[in-house]
Amino acid sequence: MIGPYVLPDDVFDALAAGAGGRPAVLLLLRARRSRNLLLLRRALDGPCGRAVEPAADLLAGVERVDPEAARSVIDGPAFGTWAARTLGDCPTHHRGGCAGRDLAALAVLAAVRAARPARVTVPVREGRLRLPGLGTVTGLGETPEALVVVEAPAGAEGVPGTSAGSCRVRVLTAAGEHVLPRDPSRPGHGWQPVAVLDARHRGLTLRLPLETAAPELPALETASAGPAAWQDLLRQAWELLVDNHPRRAEELAAGLNGIVPLPAPARGVASATSRHAFGTVLTSWPADPERLALTLLHEFQHSKLSALTDLVTLYEPGGRPRLYAPWRPDPRPPGGLLQGIYAHLGDLAFWQERSGSRHGPAQADAAWRLAQTRAHVERGLTEAASHVRLTALGTRFLERLARTVRDGNSGGTGAGGGSGGERLARAVARVQAGDEAVWRLRWAAADDAGTERLAALWRAGRPAGPLPAEDVRAATGAVAGPGPEFGRWAARQRGAERARPAREAADAVLAAPDRAQGWAELAAAAAEEDRPGADVLRTRTELVRDLCVRLTARQAAMPPGTTSPGPPDSLAPAAWPADLAVGPDPSGGGPAADAARPPGTAPPDPLALAAWLANTAVGPGPSGGGPAADAAMPPGTASPGPPDSLAPAAWPADLAVGPDPSGGGPAVDAARPPGTASSGPPDSLAPAAWPADLAVGPDPSGRGPAADAARPPGTTSSGPPDSLAPAAWPAGTAVGPDTPGAGPAAGEEEAVERAPQARGAHPARDPGRVGRGEPPEAGPAPGPPSGDGLAVPTESGSAQAPMEPARSPGPDPAADEGPVAPAPPGPGEGPTAGAEPGGDGAPGQKTGVSMSQNARSPLAKTSATG
Repeated sequence: MIGPYVLPDDVFDALAAGAGGRPAVLLLLRARRSRNLLLLRRALDGPCGRAVEPAADLLAGVERVDPEAARSVIDGPAFGTWAARTLGDCPTHHRGGCAGRDLAALAVLAAVRAARPARVTVPVREGRLRLPGLGTVTGLGETPEALVVVEAPAGAEGVPGTSAGSCRVRVLTAAGEHVLPRDPSRPGHGWQPVAVLDARHRGLTLRLPLETAAPELPALETASAGPAAWQDLLRQAWELLVDNHPRRAEELAAGLNGIVPLPAPARGVASATSRHAFGTVLTSWPADPERLALTLLHEFQHSKLSALTDLVTLYEPGGRPRLYAPWRPDPRPPGGLLQGIYAHLGDLAFWQERSGSRHGPAQADAAWRLAQTRAHVERGLTEAASHVRLTALGTRFLERLARTVRDGNSGGTGAGGGSGGERLARAVARVQAGDEAVWRLRWAAADDAGTERLAALWRAGRPAGPLPAEDVRAATGAVAGPGPEFGRWAARQRGAERARPAREAADAVLAAPDRAQGWAELAAAAAEEDRPGADVLRTRTELVRDLCVRLTARQAAMPPGTTSPGPPDSLAPAAWPADLAVGPDPSGGGPAADAARPPGTAPPDPLALAAWLANTAVGPGPSGGGPAADAAMPPGTASPGPPDSLAPAAWPADLAVGPDPSGGGPAVDAARPPGTASSGPPDSLAPAAWPADLAVGPDPSGRGPAADAARPPGTTSSGPPDSLAPAAWPAGTAVGPDTPGAGPAAGEEEAVERAPQARGAHPARDPGRVGRGEPPEAGPAPGPPSGDGLAVPTESGSAQAPMEPARSPGPDPAADEGPVAPAPPGPGEGPTAGAEPGGDGAPGQKTGVSMSQNARSPLAKTSATG
């Protein structure tokens, strides 16, 4: 019999706000237990069933006499990861090395805790027999397996509290026998026990095994930091958490179930979470209690969200597969981004308290970390809303989360407010803008065809229009951070009053366009000075860089002796909107910035390009000048030539007018004095762009349509256009462009915003439904345990400097994709708790199961527990 889980609205909202409290954690724990039992049922029914069955029968027998002992194993650190590996892809089950056999080691732990006699065969690997929760037997040689015998005194079976020293555990191999100590927590010859850490403060107790024996988790021996050191560190960290974060401490006491020590990175701390091991924290030696407390808060957030997504669907497939996460050096899938946002709520609460309780330099450091963490979360929320296909529940989840961030910022940045707080906010914003620019140069690729189209539009003086689609490359293997150069620059920002001037930063970029650090400084400066196109410089840095390089290369390829047309017309800068600080000149630079340079020597200006790409301005026309530059040319001054051949084709078909060779629209040349010739005939494509229903259009002489077309070359019109010509213009198109390279309504074209790349919400589900009922996949891909982490394990990514939560390049916990990997399973792709009938029943419900009480085959069926 299958029973549903119900996730109440208030519990969902409390979890979305970042905490949830002890009741919410207990509900998630029960739901995860049901999921694990369903996975066990599927393992028994799958190709590994025969290897799993003996251990499963033992677990079922333990449940009958001591349900709590069985639950402690099913809820423990190793069970979920065992099930994921067994159900994912077990390529060795045909050769006798099936991962399903590892369940026997977990069954031994259950038998010892219940003091139940048992005989079960356990695999031996590399001469070690690992018994999660108990310890490791070493020195077993090449034997592939061992028989573990649990002997309990008569009358002790199932009696709580009698198993610790009452069971005798023997390990039998072909080479001999090993007997474990009566107290398995004490070391012995060939025996390395799993230490149990115990911390108590103000009535709250935290008991965590220092798990070093789980074969599915990347553990190591604790010689560098032994159990005594971990015990002392945990005690201090627990006191800090209970005193300053009592509600979250209650959550940890209810849900944490183990610490897995990781190898120490070269610098800082590595931490992670496996989405399959609810409540288990993987971390290297934190060195101080504050760091351990922060790690426990951060990683447990991942566990909560992983368990929550067993019950609800927050997003659907179809959004961008790789996204920017400011706390990571690599692209993240949608699930990894959401995991990171949620985990940093723990960091936010931690630094909020520390910034208010510290003094002096320590307070300043906490305030910086608080402001940086908040900026990370806010940017992550923006990225998720823009590019993740959120369900109705996902939208609701992020709205509650955003409210928590806003409420936490009601008191300012934590730097005391006033000028100090504003300075801190500006410094953090600079680092954020620079970081995103460097990230985009590293991972985003500009579309060649789209960039070439933009280059043609820029040279023709046309608006940029919608920007080409972006492509973010996938990362493989370990990923390091942005590098020491950026790190030094970011560190300097904490003491800097302002960014480097944008004009100076732009010149530096032009001198070295391949230097990522220069683009970081330019993006930061443009944002701080509120330059037009600052967002483009930050979020499409690779496009601005590639366009700048492409235009520079085009200029450098001009035939010998060909010069740029000269400095900009004196009226050109004035033609730019008053709120634009930059505009292209003939050389591609800002307004008159390079006017003194020799013709043809100045490259395009990145500030002008960014403003143009943001559709706040038009690029240089055929003469290279800004808007209306050629319109004010003195009589007799010729434009340098016809527009680029691509320009007319770029105009929309529904535009009734277009530029003529001189850059003017209808009636622009009409005002020229008699005898003043236009610069030449229009491009061969231009006439075809005129709509068939237009009877008129300017010709080179400035008269009506083709009025002087038959005149001999060099013969100019002696007066203004035919008086009938203006009357032939439709009433709605009585005015044409008065700027070179612009059609009618050019100002409207300039104001067009680029189309959004992805919608921010996808309310595909009933907002009232909290749950999903898709069946589980054939098995989850286990992958290495991973976490968004505060840093990254050596095998998963790069570690960060000590106490740098601003950059946590560890694999996303719970998303479990490693440094970079495909997005987590969508509906119907991953193992969920709604795998059985009834999971898709009443709204807001999910399936919950327990061990069957069927006497014949305890695990053959399931029964409801809720």
